[in-house]
This record gives sequence, C-alpha cells and structure tokens, in this order.
Amino acid sequence: MTGPRSVVVEADGGSRGNPGPAAYGAVLKDAETGAVIAEDGTTIGRATNNVAEYSGLIAGLRLAVEHAPGATVEVRMDSKLVVEQMSGRWKIKHPDMKPLAAEAAQLAPVGTTYTWVPRARNSHADRLANEALDGLRSGVTVAELDEDSLIEEIQSPDAAAAGDAPASIQSQTRGWSAGTGAPTTLVLVRHGVTAHTQAKRFSGGLASANPGLSDEGRAQVRTTADWLAPLAGRIDAVVASPVRRTRESAEIVAEVLGRPLLEEPGFAEMEFGSWDGLTFAEVAEQDQAGLDAWLGSLDVPAGGGESFRTVQERVLAGLDRVLAAHAGRAIVVVSHVTPIKTLVAHAVDAPLDAVFRMELTPASVTVLSFYPEAEGGRRGSMRLFNALPPGNGVVDELGRW
Repeated sequence: MTGPRSVVVEADGGSRGNPGPAAYGAVLKDAETGAVIAEDGTTIGRATNNVAEYSGLIAGLRLAVEHAPGATVEVRMDSKLVVEQMSGRWKIKHPDMKPLAAEAAQLAPVGTTYTWVPRARNSHADRLANEALDGLRSGVTVAELDEDSLIEEIQSPDAAAAGDAPASIQSQTRGWSAGTGAPTTLVLVRHGVTAHTQAKRFSGGLASANPGLSDEGRAQVRTTADWLAPLAGRIDAVVASPVRRTRESAEIVAEVLGRPLLEEPGFAEMEFGSWDGLTFAEVAEQDQAGLDAWLGSLDVPAGGGESFRTVQERVLAGLDRVLAAHAGRAIVVVSHVTPIKTLVAHAVDAPLDAVFRMELTPASVTVLSFYPEAEGGRRGSMRLFNALPPGNGVVDELGRW
C-alpha cells in the first residue's frame, strides 16, 4: 500500500501559567481524505506557550517524516508567531525559539507550507495537548486502517457533503484499546440547553424540577441530529435517559435518523437532592460543608441525592443492558454530563475522579466502542470526545461542577 501524496500537520501547544506545566498536540492527516494517520499528545515539563507551540510543530513534522515519507506537507497552526517565523516573514529574536525553529526547519521537507488557522479550526491538536496535561494520554498513537469506522464516515468527504461534518472535528484517538470481535458503538449525545443549563444551575434526574429544552436547546439538538444523519443506516436505535430534557432531545434525534426510540433509566443524570435548581454559588452559601464533602469524596451524595459512586453503579448497569441488547451494533445514546463522563472514564479505564477533569458541551457528540473479549470481559475505546457540528454556538457550559 502506498502512502499519501500530501499530508496536513495540525499542531498546537499550551502552558498553564505561561510559563507553567506545558504540553503539545500534533495530528497528521491525509490531505486528500482528511483521515487521521497519527497523533501525538505529550507533556514537556515547565515551559511557555511559544515553546509548547514549537514543540507541537516539531512533533507533527516528525510524524510526517515517519508515517508519510516523500509526501508534501502543509502545516496548520493557530499560532501567528510560529507560522510567520517558519514562513520567513518574521525574524526569530527570542533565544529559546531559535534552536526549536532550526530543528523544525531541518525536519520539514522541501516545499513545506505554513498556514495560520483560527483556533476553532485547530481544536483537534489543542484537545490532544489538554488531554496530555490532564494525564489522559501520552505519546504517539497510530490510527488503525478501519474503512468501516463510524468516525471515518463522519469525517469522509461524502458524509461531509450530506451532513456538513467538518474534517477538523474534535477527534479522539482511534484504536487506543482496540479489542477483538465486532464492537458495540455508543454515539453519546448530551441534551440541548434548558433554562437551568443557561443559568448554570444544578439540574438532576427524574426527582428534579425536570425542565424541558429551551428553543435554543431544540435548535442545538436538531443541528447535531442533522450532522449525524449520514450514519442513520448504521444506527440500530436511539436510547434516551427518561429525564424530560434528554427524552425531548432524543425524540428530535430519532425523528431525523428515522430510528426507534428506547429508554434506559440507568443513563439518567445524578440526583442533586436539596441542591437541585441552585447555582454553585448558592449551594456554597447554603451548604459549604456539604459541598466540600461532595467534592472531596466520590462516595458522598450531592445534597442528599446521589454520589458519584452510586451514579457509576447504575450507569454501568445500564451499559451492560445496552451492550447485551445491541451487541455488535451502533446506537445513539442521549444522556447527561455525569453519565457520559462516567462512561468515558470506564471506557478508557480511568479513575472515576477523571469526571472532574472533563468538559462536555450541550448537544455535543462523544463516541465510545466496546469490544467483546474471549475471557468474557470487554475493552473500551474512546473514538471521539465533545465534538460539535457547525452552527452549534454553545461552548463549554457546565463542563465542571
């Protein structure tokens, strides 16, 4: 099999503190198909943003040298400094930058071009850098050649024409934990916004005030459903939490996809007890000791409602039922922040407290695959995380409590 004729390197880096703990992200893609070839997300210790950005560039060029020798290279970054300096239009004055720029120039094939892109179009590399900083990944991952992948279908030119799916989708590593046998794939969709979401209020499950979607929330979910429409033929069913906002969201998705709508109570949101309907600040004012205890222990219930451990138990029980009912198929699951984060942590074998280090946007899409194993267990793989279609304007709401 011959390699790609041309590739795109998307690179980024960041420092929490500038200088502070730093990491980079780099993605190598086939320029003609948009398919991910390899990814790298790695920490580099304490550094500045600019050093991290140059480190991401170097890592991306190394991916190109190793996985696409002889291909023409276009580098895309949201760092104006790096793009202009590597293009030769700006002088490199800072002593820390000179050796990094020289290393990048040595790695870059003749004819390499550098293109500045807005940050929103560099979200894949940015996310890899943040995952490295959060301890969720480290090092290079090479994509599997999986022609039938749901993610490839979302990202393919044909799917983009039908559903406007962007090649710059916020993709998670493919094939981290690939198992054996036909996977059962969950396309997880968070519900659209409600009045409580917009006001950043605790909003629990069936025992809560149970608000419905706002007009904005309905529009968000329809945009996401239209984006997923090219996958309709591969989806077995739409499974919803029975809570009102998820049920309403799932009805929209099921209508667009033309698939049956089922309910799974295990995927309902955490019950927040007496905190339901309150903002974080109001809870802190009324019950600081209870809030501190909840944030300090996964076993403490929120406002007398449920703990993270309790939610984990019922979410994983729901997962078992779904995997048994839809083995080897793909389903859309419409759920909430806490259950989706819990499923992600389970899929990548992360500790449950990883839920505190994830952000999940309303109407976003996360994709997990679970593979059967000969021993009777299963292995999970995260294929996509917190992806948004074009036209969904909500960003990073209620990502952390």
